[in-house]
Amino acid sequence: MNIHEYQAKELYRQYGVPTPNGFPAFTVEEAVAAAKKLPGPVWVVKAQIHAGGRGKGKFKEPSAGEKGGVRLAKSLEEVETFAREMLGKTLVTVQTGPAGRVVNRLYIEDGSAIERELYLSALVDRATSRVAFIVSEAGGMNIEDVAHDTPEKIHTLTIDPATGYQPFHGRKVAFALGLKGDQVKACGNLVENLFRMVVEKDMSLLEINPLVVTKDGKLICLDGKMNFDSNALYRHPEIVAMRDIGEEDPAEIEASKYDLAFVKLDGNIGCLVNGAGLAMATMDIIKLYGAEPANFLDVGGGASKEKVQSAFKLILEDPAVKGILVNIFGGIMRCDIIAEGVVAAAREMAINVPLVVRLEGTNVDLGKKILQESGLKIIAADDLADAARKITDQLKAAA
Repeated sequence: MNIHEYQAKELYRQYGVPTPNGFPAFTVEEAVAAAKKLPGPVWVVKAQIHAGGRGKGKFKEPSAGEKGGVRLAKSLEEVETFAREMLGKTLVTVQTGPAGRVVNRLYIEDGSAIERELYLSALVDRATSRVAFIVSEAGGMNIEDVAHDTPEKIHTLTIDPATGYQPFHGRKVAFALGLKGDQVKACGNLVENLFRMVVEKDMSLLEINPLVVTKDGKLICLDGKMNFDSNALYRHPEIVAMRDIGEEDPAEIEASKYDLAFVKLDGNIGCLVNGAGLAMATMDIIKLYGAEPANFLDVGGGASKEKVQSAFKLILEDPAVKGILVNIFGGIMRCDIIAEGVVAAAREMAINVPLVVRLEGTNVDLGKKILQESGLKIIAADDLADAARKITDQLKAAA
């Protein structure tokens, strides 16, 4: 689960992480009122969407002006103008895709006198089973280019969970960022507080770009991108309360109601699979045979007939889907239950795209019998390769 920048900065303040003062705004009037609460004379007007690259982004609507989603205002009149131009408009960045995101919230923040821009992030590194800090002196809007062109400028430090944060961790980060004097101690406090926040709030990612050194030598977090482990949200109701459903894919929201693991993709073959690893393998073999998966969908190990029907509905709501591949290995999941769900969904929804089903495992013969006797146009497959071949051949024949 992601949260907005202004919500991330509320967490910063709770953990003693230095960040400029600011206020969220949902209307033009609220934006001006927020600016009046801050000393100025410079304010930053920031679009609040769940995507990076806002500063270099472009709005679809000409009335939004030529500037991006992060603008520097030098008067209350400019704050009002920028707020009016951005609210309700669609911002397109490198992370939103061409569809963009509608800006429904702004963050009005006090301006900062910036001397240097740095990069700092923390994430759960599954390779080492530790929290890893990734830092670079080359922070700012072009950090992706730095990672691609000069990877040697990016440094990684992991923290052993057995010891937790130690002062030398902070010093290592400070030296990697080229900090000196009192800034080294300030960096140590910053890294310690960030590590505590990441662990206590069950974050999977924290990104600060930029972390800045101001002209008076202070370290300040100017941005905050946070992602939380969805499996741990049950113990963080205060984080769940920050969820903005409007920033999430409607299909993924619907999938969460039925406890389905669903991610929409850009292809045209819908996938219904039980097990995350098997789902990944299914997508891979679809690509191997020259097609593209339209989704990742894991119905889990103990799905009911109703759950399978809900999964079909999710797949068919995507107009890009031209065929469906069902790939089930029945361990905990019985193949006859899956077959009943497939038949029920096919009858109820009048599926008019090719449907290939591969079953293996518990009650597989009974499952295949249910499919054969259904009278529906369901194409049976013997194995995964056969299933991928048949669904791709069906799409090629229909083209």
